Amino acid sequence: MIHFILDYLKQIFSPANVFYYITFRTIFGFVVSFILTALITPILVKFARERSLIQGIREYVPEGHLAKSNIPSVGGFVILSVSLLLTLLLSKLDNILVWLYIFCVLSFGFIGALDDLRKFKTRSYDGLTEKQKLLLQFLVSLVLVSVLLILGHKTAIHIPFSKDWLLELGYFGYLLFGCFVVVGSSNATNLTDGLDGLAVGNIIIILGVLIVFCYLAGTLPVSKYLGIFFVHGVAELSVSLGILAGACLGFLWHNCYPASSFMGDTGALAIGAALGFVSLLCKQELPFAIASGILIIEALSVLIQRYYFKLTKGKRFFRMAPLHHHFELLGWSEPKIIIRFWIISVICAVIALSTLKIR
Repeated sequence: MIHFILDYLKQIFSPANVFYYITFRTIFGFVVSFILTALITPILVKFARERSLIQGIREYVPEGHLAKSNIPSVGGFVILSVSLLLTLLLSKLDNILVWLYIFCVLSFGFIGALDDLRKFKTRSYDGLTEKQKLLLQFLVSLVLVSVLLILGHKTAIHIPFSKDWLLELGYFGYLLFGCFVVVGSSNATNLTDGLDGLAVGNIIIILGVLIVFCYLAGTLPVSKYLGIFFVHGVAELSVSLGILAGACLGFLWHNCYPASSFMGDTGALAIGAALGFVSLLCKQELPFAIASGILIIEALSVLIQRYYFKLTKGKRFFRMAPLHHHFELLGWSEPKIIIRFWIISVICAVIALSTLKIR
């Protein structure tokens, strides 16, 4: 929106020219969103406590989590509100990719909000059923990926650490693959959101990787030099992602151990879907999977536990799933699990970024 008044603004205040640069708007948006989220979250937490807008705790969690039953899950609402408002203010709104990103965040945020509101109403952890959530997520992702294909999005996937290896999926194959990435990323993020600061810390690290991917993929000389797909207009998403990263960091200020606010499904489903969708937009699907190593491991631990339980008629592969609960029951403290998972996530991020040059 700022671009609509920038020509006039620079005439009366020449330093306003800096807003033409994606890098400046990314950094500026990051700082402002951090400050706003850090300031607004306590206000909304107090509001939620006064009106008993509090979810229950999952039935099968370590006993230490029962003390968290009175912590409001309003962080996701603050993150999405602040980040979307600043995206509208600082982004070029003539860019269709920005609007697709906004639609993705709003749609998955709405699904998460339906789930959270039902939990608030029942004061339990019983929200939408698993089938209901998956159906809604699949329908939204189907619309998003279909629009991409209509816009001429490439259906080939570049194989990391190779120079010219491409996997051509075709329209139908890429449609299914894209839906799997978006829905999978959304749910993997939600499953990881089980310890104070665990999910949002990983999200911030992955966002840093995607900011780099978007900026490079949207800059023709650089993308040509690196041998990656050039996507016109995708560099503008660096601004949106920088804003989202700042909002997540502002939330982490209150979500770090011991947390005073949770993200809830409103935030986890929306942000997770945004991560996956942006990886499609910048054509870095497989490097994104590498960067999301912790999210994938957490999701796989749940699937392994579920199907191992069925196949062995009651035996458990892990002491408890997702994986972070397994380590809790092994005696690891919550901060130790969180920090070590963050460290692994940083390593995954470095490996993902190395795919840009190691070919």
